[in-house]
Amino acid sequence: MEAIIAQAKQDLAAALRMAAWYGLNEGICNHFSYALPGMEDRFLLNPHGVHWSQIKASDILLIDADGRTIEGKTEAELTAFIIHGRIHANNPKARCVMHTHMPYATALANLEDPTLLPLSQQSLRFWGEVAYDMDYNGLAEDREEGDRIARALGNKRVLFMANHGVTVVGETIPETFDSLYYLEQSARLQVLAYSTGRPLKVVGDNMAGKTKAEYDRGGAYYLAHFEGMKKLIGDDYRD
Repeated sequence: MEAIIAQAKQDLAAALRMAAWYGLNEGICNHFSYALPGMEDRFLLNPHGVHWSQIKASDILLIDADGRTIEGKTEAELTAFIIHGRIHANNPKARCVMHTHMPYATALANLEDPTLLPLSQQSLRFWGEVAYDMDYNGLAEDREEGDRIARALGNKRVLFMANHGVTVVGETIPETFDSLYYLEQSARLQVLAYSTGRPLKVVGDNMAGKTKAEYDRGGAYYLAHFEGMKKLIGDDYRD
């Protein structure tokens, strides 16, 4: 188990650095987490206050279901524990949870209609996988709010959180990071298309569903993305 935890810490640190490389972070805020296999009441979480571009595996916290630090130098930030902890508790398929305020996806979340349209090829990978929480309730500081957010996500892969940001979940760290990256790309293209003021060419439901099925049959392509990015971020995240 020690080897599994060590590798997961490295992968989570790498994902955070990759997110900073792509500009998906906001200051020292937002969090990634990973529920450890065979330890359903334990999950890894990045600490508040460490910039994602500088985070290392040794910085990653191991916390329990009550938010207590088992391994690490600091305590879990409250809103991170509430959002991530309750999603992990309510959705066993959400082994990895990535919550960000990345600019283009958050711009959509700030609209009266935040719908991610089947507009670009990349957006079609999220066809039928997006939920929307239209009720902003301030900072998530209690379990009831965390449970409400988890219910809003349901069994979807993406949650747009009104006036807040987005949350992406998946079964592995590389898969979830890949989804986070392409969600921001999809939102960026949609915002740019909106900015032209010209009519949008939206893909029809039948073709959107067909393309989503093709993506789903594509295998673990996200691993190549994750491993490729590791070559760009250096090695000191492993420490």
